[in-house]
Amino acid sequence: MKRIEIRGWSVALIWVGITTNLLVAAPDELNFALEPLAQGLSEIAVTRLRSLLNTHPPAEQTAAATEKLGEALFAAERFGEALKILGDPAIGNPSNARFFRAQTLAGLARWSKALSAYQQVLDEPGSDYHAEALLGKAEALRALGRRDEAMETLRSLSPFPKWDVAARLLSTELLIDKGDATAARRLLESTETESTGERKQRRLLRGRLAALLNNREQAIELFESILRRPEGASHAVLLAAIVALTETHLALHAPEAGDDLLEEFIEHHPNDPALPLLFARLDQCYRAERKPARRELARWANDPAQPRRGFAQWYLARMELRAGRRDNALQIFADLAGHPATHPSLAEALLEFAQLQLEDNQPDRAIATLRIARDLNPPAPLVARLEFQIGKAQYNARRFEPAADVFERLGRTGAPRETDALFNASVSSLRSNNRVRFVNDAREFSERNGDEDGRAELAFQEGMTEAAQGDRKAVTSLRGFIRDFPKSRKVAEAWVALAELAFHATPPRLDETLAALAEFAKVPPTEVATERADYLEVWLAETDAQDADTKVIRLANEFLRKHPSSSFLADVRMKLAEACYGRQDFAAAQTQFEILSQQTPDSEFTEKALFFAAESAMRTMATHAFDRALVLFDQVAAWTGELRWPARNEQAVIERKLGKTQEAITLYDEVLKSDAKAADKREALCGKGDILLEMAATAPENYGRAGELFDQLAAAGDAPSHWRNQALFKKGICLERMSDRAHALETFYRVVEGESIPGRTSEFFWFYKAGFNAARLLEDDAKWESAAAIYQKLASAGGARSEEAAERLSRLRLEHFLWQH
Repeated sequence: MKRIEIRGWSVALIWVGITTNLLVAAPDELNFALEPLAQGLSEIAVTRLRSLLNTHPPAEQTAAATEKLGEALFAAERFGEALKILGDPAIGNPSNARFFRAQTLAGLARWSKALSAYQQVLDEPGSDYHAEALLGKAEALRALGRRDEAMETLRSLSPFPKWDVAARLLSTELLIDKGDATAARRLLESTETESTGERKQRRLLRGRLAALLNNREQAIELFESILRRPEGASHAVLLAAIVALTETHLALHAPEAGDDLLEEFIEHHPNDPALPLLFARLDQCYRAERKPARRELARWANDPAQPRRGFAQWYLARMELRAGRRDNALQIFADLAGHPATHPSLAEALLEFAQLQLEDNQPDRAIATLRIARDLNPPAPLVARLEFQIGKAQYNARRFEPAADVFERLGRTGAPRETDALFNASVSSLRSNNRVRFVNDAREFSERNGDEDGRAELAFQEGMTEAAQGDRKAVTSLRGFIRDFPKSRKVAEAWVALAELAFHATPPRLDETLAALAEFAKVPPTEVATERADYLEVWLAETDAQDADTKVIRLANEFLRKHPSSSFLADVRMKLAEACYGRQDFAAAQTQFEILSQQTPDSEFTEKALFFAAESAMRTMATHAFDRALVLFDQVAAWTGELRWPARNEQAVIERKLGKTQEAITLYDEVLKSDAKAADKREALCGKGDILLEMAATAPENYGRAGELFDQLAAAGDAPSHWRNQALFKKGICLERMSDRAHALETFYRVVEGESIPGRTSEFFWFYKAGFNAARLLEDDAKWESAAAIYQKLASAGGARSEEAAERLSRLRLEHFLWQH
């Protein structure tokens, strides 16, 4: 059973003396304000004391009233307000204020500071609260897990008979905490209680002792008897009974009984200072239930009563996360962050929200959430955790200098995980390319920690960061790391990094790559190193002159099998699909491209994968292949990315093959009227022109329409030669079929003479088609010499059909006696 804190029983005893003494000497106004305090009505006393202070009484009365206001706020368990008042230098009796400040810190569970404050009271000669401070010190030591010191402190109370029962009860509790049932029972049985409150506390300890001895039914009866008749029990004892009863039900595998008890208490006490503990135990019950009901949490989360609403939102979000409803949880957390209660414990809830935001790669939102949490004034250890997460968020946002600032501050102020903070400061400085700062941070880390693994990690990170930044020193740094820390597990990763650096060099240093991979094979591998080495092998396979595609396919398939969760998955699957496409295994390529698009629906690969899946489908010639390709191209067009209009052009090609010319024209017109790139519009112009040219066989008026489109294509000044030449050739065909042979000849010749323009890239396919057509027209008209001149140009061009042109030239000369020319 977890430790249960029982506090508050000493406070009532303290109040009797202090208020009575003050009533004798204080002015009437102050007496009037303090009367409710003597009767246990601390909230009324707070109101009266604030009213008195608002009248600006004389300095002496102000000091006394301020002191008593702090004590009244403490009695009302308004610990945050009390702490501010008790730190006021205007307080008339600083000795009293120091003690109640210690009590307040204990009430806030800031045990380290409370322990220090109690010790200050004990170090003060003649303090009126020496015994009380000893008891408080013992409680603080117990809360910090220092039970033996707490027991020793309680022994110091032996000269104070007034506190004997309290000391014995707390000692019993410590023995139960330690699991020493025999000693706890002996001490408890020898303790004679007098007041009702002490008897209730003794009954609670009897219940805890029974639970420790696994007499759970007896424990339940004892705990329930306190709750059935709570008269005289302090708030702390009642609370401890509820928690102990809940934990006993959990031990008996009856969490529903425990959550009913907690829900009822929370329902009637929406502002109870113990809400953090109560909700934590309630969540423990919910986790133990197979189907926990969310009804109460949902109702409280929409109820304005604070801080209950904030805690209900926190634990409702946790319940949604456990149920796999992450989006619902994020929305609930966002509502909590937007209207947070001021309870410091809710900073932990906002920390959880920020961690989810970091998982979703939202560092700026996480930082905003963490700053809201910090403004709730949580305990110092939690503030340090919040700051640590702010540093991580700055790092994730690639703001390395601010990240280094945060981590350096944490590392130099004695915060928890200070060595982790200094390590992170070093890495952040390294990533910010601040060499001087990195050296200082790394040295401080080494001096503070002396951990070889940490120093090895920093040396490794130095080399890896230089590699990522393209720094030439990376090779030297990584080799130095391997030399200085040969036993580090990261040596395997360093060898793979060296192989990658050599492979990506310009030109690639393949011998060094293979040598580094051979060294990697000799050392104990890490999962990361193996994954990166296997990834590199896929790319290395492309450099093999013999059947590179086959090796890429084999290695890529092995990678997908061995590393199903790799971050390189999309890269490798794309490479596999491209290799299958290169081998003209279009069915396999289509499968891989489609898998890639499904597994990475929002990545940079998706559009390209869908496009080439459609291209592969077109080439498989399988049943319904064209239908599938049309669907895939339509998905590409829906992306509105760079491949949107190429996809429309490809759809038009398919529609043409299916004989749906009008649908194809509609698609081409969509491209031509869009903001598509010039290359896509050229393809659409040509495609539409081709359709009109085909249609002209039965509707001759389309020759003119097609010719106009080919004219537009040829006139584009930025068009590559093959587009211009193709357009002119096809326009020449239109003119010839319209019986305009002269203009057809001139158009064909424009292609031939265009290839002689200086600076123009040679294009031979359409050049030869146009040239042979021009020569044919001339031969048909018996223009032998002109035809020979065309053949001469074609033969001199040096393209694939030069020999064919030379043969025709020789034949023409022989047949028509053109040698003299």
